[in-house]
Amino acid sequence: MAAKRKKKSAQRGASSAVQVRRAADRKSYEFLFPPSVRERAEDMEEVHAMLAAGETEIAVDELRWLLGGCHELLEAHQLLGKIAAEAGDRDLARAHFGYAFQLGADAVPKRGLDFPLPYANPANRAFHEAGAGLVQVLLELDESNKAKEVAIQLLALDPTDPLGVKKVLS
Repeated sequence: MAAKRKKKSAQRGASSAVQVRRAADRKSYEFLFPPSVRERAEDMEEVHAMLAAGETEIAVDELRWLLGGCHELLEAHQLLGKIAAEAGDRDLARAHFGYAFQLGADAVPKRGLDFPLPYANPANRAFHEAGAGLVQVLLELDESNKAKEVAIQLLALDPTDPLGVKKVLS
Protein backbone atom coordinates (compact mmCIF):
# COMPACT_ATOMS: atom_id res chain seq x y z
CA MET A 1 0.00 0.00 0.00
CA ALA A 2 2.82 2.44 0.82
CA ALA A 3 4.33 1.91 -2.64
CA LYS A 4 1.03 2.87 -4.24
CA ARG A 5 0.83 6.04 -2.16
CA LYS A 6 4.36 7.03 -3.12
CA LYS A 7 3.62 6.48 -6.78
CA LYS A 8 0.45 8.57 -6.62
CA SER A 9 2.17 11.42 -4.78
CA ALA A 10 5.02 11.36 -7.30
CA GLN A 11 2.47 11.60 -10.10
CA ARG A 12 0.75 14.50 -8.36
CA GLY A 13 4.10 16.29 -8.01
CA ALA A 14 4.82 15.84 -11.70
CA SER A 15 1.48 17.34 -12.71
CA SER A 16 2.22 20.50 -10.70
CA ALA A 17 5.37 21.20 -12.71
CA VAL A 18 5.76 22.99 -16.01
CA GLN A 19 6.21 20.41 -18.78
CA VAL A 20 7.06 20.34 -22.48
CA ARG A 21 4.90 18.53 -25.02
CA ARG A 22 4.79 18.16 -28.79
CA ALA A 23 2.69 20.96 -30.32
CA ALA A 24 -0.28 20.30 -32.60
CA ASP A 25 1.87 20.89 -35.70
CA ARG A 26 4.06 17.89 -34.64
CA LYS A 27 7.12 19.94 -35.75
CA SER A 28 7.69 21.89 -32.56
CA TYR A 29 7.23 21.82 -28.81
CA GLU A 30 5.26 23.96 -26.40
CA PHE A 31 5.02 24.36 -22.67
CA LEU A 32 2.20 22.63 -20.87
CA PHE A 33 1.41 24.43 -17.66
CA PRO A 34 -0.14 22.78 -14.60
CA PRO A 35 -3.82 23.35 -13.82
CA SER A 36 -2.91 25.91 -11.13
CA VAL A 37 -1.42 28.12 -13.88
CA ARG A 38 -4.22 27.59 -16.39
CA GLU A 39 -6.80 28.46 -13.71
CA ARG A 40 -5.22 31.91 -13.42
CA ALA A 41 -5.47 32.83 -17.12
CA GLU A 42 -8.33 35.27 -16.55
CA ASP A 43 -6.40 36.92 -13.71
CA MET A 44 -3.42 37.34 -16.02
CA GLU A 45 -5.65 39.00 -18.63
CA GLU A 46 -6.70 41.47 -15.93
CA VAL A 47 -3.04 42.12 -15.09
CA HIS A 48 -2.32 42.89 -18.75
CA ALA A 49 -5.26 45.31 -18.78
CA MET A 50 -3.92 47.00 -15.63
CA LEU A 51 -0.49 47.39 -17.21
CA ALA A 52 -1.99 48.76 -20.43
CA ALA A 53 -3.90 51.31 -18.34
CA GLY A 54 -0.70 52.35 -16.54
CA GLU A 55 -1.77 50.83 -13.22
CA THR A 56 1.63 49.27 -12.56
CA GLU A 57 1.48 49.25 -8.75
CA ILE A 58 -1.88 47.49 -8.72
CA ALA A 59 -0.61 45.00 -11.33
CA VAL A 60 2.47 44.27 -9.20
CA ASP A 61 0.28 43.61 -6.16
CA GLU A 62 -1.94 41.30 -8.22
CA LEU A 63 1.07 39.43 -9.65
CA ARG A 64 2.55 38.93 -6.18
CA TRP A 65 -0.81 37.69 -4.92
CA LEU A 66 -1.07 35.26 -7.85
CA LEU A 67 2.44 33.94 -7.20
CA GLY A 68 1.54 33.40 -3.55
CA GLY A 69 -0.85 30.70 -4.70
CA CYS A 70 1.07 29.44 -7.71
CA HIS A 71 4.86 29.68 -7.94
CA GLU A 72 4.83 28.02 -11.38
CA LEU A 73 3.14 31.06 -12.96
CA LEU A 74 6.05 31.71 -15.31
CA GLU A 75 4.39 34.68 -16.99
CA ALA A 76 3.91 36.47 -13.65
CA HIS A 77 7.63 36.20 -12.93
CA GLN A 78 8.41 37.41 -16.45
CA LEU A 79 6.15 40.45 -16.02
CA LEU A 80 7.57 41.27 -12.59
CA GLY A 81 11.05 41.01 -14.09
CA LYS A 82 10.09 43.39 -16.87
CA ILE A 83 8.55 45.88 -14.42
CA ALA A 84 11.64 45.73 -12.19
CA ALA A 85 13.98 46.19 -15.16
CA GLU A 86 12.00 49.22 -16.33
CA ALA A 87 12.24 50.65 -12.80
CA GLY A 88 16.02 50.12 -12.81
CA ASP A 89 16.01 47.38 -10.16
CA ARG A 90 18.38 44.99 -11.91
CA ASP A 91 18.73 42.59 -9.00
CA LEU A 92 14.98 42.09 -8.68
CA ALA A 93 14.65 41.85 -12.46
CA ARG A 94 17.37 39.20 -12.51
CA ALA A 95 15.60 37.23 -9.79
CA HIS A 96 12.22 37.20 -11.54
CA PHE A 97 13.57 36.70 -15.06
CA GLY A 98 15.88 34.00 -13.74
CA TYR A 99 13.11 32.16 -11.91
CA ALA A 100 10.83 32.25 -14.96
CA PHE A 101 13.63 31.10 -17.24
CA GLN A 102 14.58 28.27 -14.87
CA LEU A 103 10.97 27.05 -14.64
CA GLY A 104 10.98 26.60 -18.41
CA ALA A 105 14.53 25.31 -18.71
CA ASP A 106 13.85 22.65 -16.07
CA ALA A 107 10.96 21.34 -18.21
CA VAL A 108 13.27 20.70 -21.17
CA PRO A 109 14.83 17.21 -21.11
CA LYS A 110 18.59 17.15 -20.47
CA ARG A 111 19.09 15.53 -23.90
CA GLY A 112 17.41 18.54 -25.52
CA LEU A 113 14.54 18.56 -28.01
CA ASP A 114 14.43 17.20 -31.55
CA PHE A 115 12.27 20.12 -32.71
CA PRO A 116 12.24 23.79 -31.65
CA LEU A 117 10.34 25.37 -28.78
CA PRO A 118 9.47 28.49 -30.80
CA TYR A 119 8.74 31.95 -29.49
CA ALA A 120 5.98 32.13 -32.13
CA ASN A 121 3.89 29.71 -30.05
CA PRO A 122 1.95 31.78 -27.46
CA ALA A 123 2.58 29.16 -24.75
CA ASN A 124 6.33 29.73 -25.11
CA ARG A 125 6.49 33.53 -25.27
CA ALA A 126 6.83 34.37 -21.58
CA PHE A 127 9.72 31.91 -21.29
CA HIS A 128 11.58 33.40 -24.25
CA GLU A 129 10.87 36.96 -23.10
CA ALA A 130 12.12 36.10 -19.61
CA GLY A 131 15.26 34.59 -21.12
CA ALA A 132 15.90 37.65 -23.28
CA GLY A 133 15.26 39.91 -20.29
CA LEU A 134 17.66 37.83 -18.22
CA VAL A 135 20.34 38.12 -20.90
CA GLN A 136 19.95 41.92 -20.92
CA VAL A 137 20.01 42.25 -17.13
CA LEU A 138 23.03 39.96 -16.83
CA LEU A 139 24.88 42.13 -19.33
CA GLU A 140 23.98 45.23 -17.33
CA LEU A 141 25.31 43.50 -14.20
CA ASP A 142 28.59 42.73 -16.02
CA GLU A 143 27.89 38.99 -16.02
CA SER A 144 28.52 38.43 -19.71
CA ASN A 145 29.49 34.76 -19.37
CA LYS A 146 26.16 33.93 -17.72
CA ALA A 147 24.36 36.04 -20.35
CA LYS A 148 26.06 34.00 -23.07
CA GLU A 149 25.02 30.72 -21.40
CA VAL A 150 21.38 31.82 -21.35
CA ALA A 151 21.58 33.04 -24.95
CA ILE A 152 22.99 29.68 -26.06
CA GLN A 153 20.14 27.85 -24.32
CA LEU A 154 17.55 30.13 -25.94
CA LEU A 155 19.09 29.70 -29.39
CA ALA A 156 19.11 25.92 -28.99
CA LEU A 157 15.35 26.07 -28.38
CA ASP A 158 14.54 28.63 -31.09
CA PRO A 159 17.34 29.09 -33.64
CA THR A 160 15.37 31.83 -35.45
CA ASP A 161 16.44 34.20 -32.64
CA PRO A 162 13.25 36.29 -32.65
CA LEU A 163 14.37 38.39 -29.68
CA GLY A 164 17.92 39.03 -30.89
CA VAL A 165 19.92 37.31 -28.15
CA LYS A 166 22.51 36.00 -30.61
CA LYS A 167 24.27 39.37 -30.61
CA VAL A 168 25.76 38.66 -27.15
CA LEU A 169 27.74 35.77 -28.61
CA SER A 170 29.78 37.97 -30.93
